[in-house]
Amino acid sequence: MKLLLDFLPILLFFGTFKYAEGRKDWAAALASDNLGFMVSGGVVGPAEAPVLLATVVVILATLAQVVYMLIVGRKIDTMLWVSLALVVILGGATIWFHSDAFIKWKPSVLYWVMGAVLALSAWVFKKNLLKRLLGEQISLPEPVWGRLNVAWVLFFATMGALNIFIAYNFPTEIWVNFKLFGGLGLMVLFTLGQGWYISRHMIESGEHASPTGTQKR
Repeated sequence: MKLLLDFLPILLFFGTFKYAEGRKDWAAALASDNLGFMVSGGVVGPAEAPVLLATVVVILATLAQVVYMLIVGRKIDTMLWVSLALVVILGGATIWFHSDAFIKWKPSVLYWVMGAVLALSAWVFKKNLLKRLLGEQISLPEPVWGRLNVAWVLFFATMGALNIFIAYNFPTEIWVNFKLFGGLGLMVLFTLGQGWYISRHMIESGEHASPTGTQKR
């Protein structure tokens, strides 16, 4: 359920964009008639209508996600608050200025914020957030936790840069495809790689430690 909630705004953004992209004149009329008060000049053209409608949908979906979690009493992660702030600010700028450049920055900024949080926690405050989140379920040597943290920092930094590269070097429809399939696919592959790395060290720890805690020869 949580996984569905996390990806629902992305799925709705993708679906809305693809639907409107095939009906640009209809999308432009719909956006102009209903969102004109939110747009500079009051008129939305066919070229920018799909991404503007998708941006409105993702803003509403993220807001609904937060409201739902508040109603059912679930804890809202800090990153969800950050995501909400980014999508409202950058999405609002996209709608007002008729420019998809703002919303295209949102994934990169979110990736970089997550990477910065992991880096600052470990290297400034000497607290490994990955270990705090997973340490009760997984027993690993301290250096392994450090390497995992560095790997995630580098992954988030790379994903942010890759998103900007795609956004500024390919058409918007390519960026939208990458946002869903490319971003999700790379995340799955990276997570599987992390799982394989963790399993190796968990096996090694078990092989080298006796039940009494002494080292086996």
